[in-house]
Amino acid sequence: MWLNDQVPIVRIAARGDGITEDGRHSPQSAPGDLLAIDGTLTWGPHHVEPPCRHFPKCGGCQLQHVDDASYADYIVQRIMGALGQQKVEAGSIAPAMLSAPETRRRVSLRAERQGKRMLLGFNEEASHHIVDLKMCAVMHPALFALIEPLRRLLHPLLRDRRAAGVQMSLVDQGVDVLLEKVEVEGLAAIEAVNDFARTHKLARLAIDDGYGARAQWEPDAATISLGGVAVPFPSGAFLQATADGEAALVMAVEAIVGDAPIVADLFAGLGTFSLPLSRSRRVYAAEGARDAVLALKAASDRTQRKIAVDHRDLFRRPLNASELDRFDAVVLDPPRAGAKEMVGPLAQTQRLSRIAYVSCNPSTFARDARTLVEGGWTLEKILPVGQFRWSTHVELVGEFRRGG
Repeated sequence: MWLNDQVPIVRIAARGDGITEDGRHSPQSAPGDLLAIDGTLTWGPHHVEPPCRHFPKCGGCQLQHVDDASYADYIVQRIMGALGQQKVEAGSIAPAMLSAPETRRRVSLRAERQGKRMLLGFNEEASHHIVDLKMCAVMHPALFALIEPLRRLLHPLLRDRRAAGVQMSLVDQGVDVLLEKVEVEGLAAIEAVNDFARTHKLARLAIDDGYGARAQWEPDAATISLGGVAVPFPSGAFLQATADGEAALVMAVEAIVGDAPIVADLFAGLGTFSLPLSRSRRVYAAEGARDAVLALKAASDRTQRKIAVDHRDLFRRPLNASELDRFDAVVLDPPRAGAKEMVGPLAQTQRLSRIAYVSCNPSTFARDARTLVEGGWTLEKILPVGQFRWSTHVELVGEFRRGG
């Protein structure tokens, strides 16, 4: 019912718009705001001043205008909504863990030369236009400190109206930079790139001119520590967005796995879960990306961890139920597409009793959860993780047990 020609915003929809009880959407509104018939908005108690000057133009964040309580509730509601669509019930959902501002340790940016200007930043929301960053409320300061120097480096390397990609990750030795669609030709360009890397004490600077990444500067082998083990870090490799987000995911997975002596880590990547779990367990780690497999195998061999690393594309060649029944627990950490090819065999297992499912997409998680539940599994607990601060990107860990 309208009160004084206004109706309250009751929740945040999946894409970040506020929504009223009767289904009206309002951009950049927060729960408790009042929406008038003409579309004007009166801020409520959960609406805050965005911390970044680029919001809402920058596509890196969608929810800087809501307070932490509303943002955490949004993450939980996203998960509950996805499960509700699949008619799956969870035993319990914990409060969302939120990463702090300025802790994002990996970013993927776009660069474009426009005459004398060099744009570098995230894309605008639903656009190819680049927001030229002057500040960033989510990026780790060690990464943001390179934004202006990178502009100066890239300007002479790019032709006018040409675009490039910049990936940065914070690794053990410092910042790892990968420049994509950039050609470094001639002595002056090579010296400029090397001087840049030396001056800013980069862990590595790699160039991908269309034929794969090659290290231009790497004084020591770049590594990332996972479970106390230094793992070789391939250029542009996947890394959990924040250190505390990774720690929360690992802690949740270890709690689900419990005392299981033999564990399968499927879509293992560089070993985010395999290496911590292998401290006291035997681990089978399956991964389709060759560079990640070689890095994890090198790290496990050097430290003599009990990890059997298998280069296996689990989408094309999933494990069958009998193979899965050799394990006491399974960890799943698939990409956004989910693990549809794996949950079918998991639903058919007889001996397996524990699954820790790490997901970055509530929709595909809910789809896969339904398959498991229909196969006799119970979704007991969910931990939501908001490591992509102020975005609509949601991560979670789900605990599945066999039977009731």
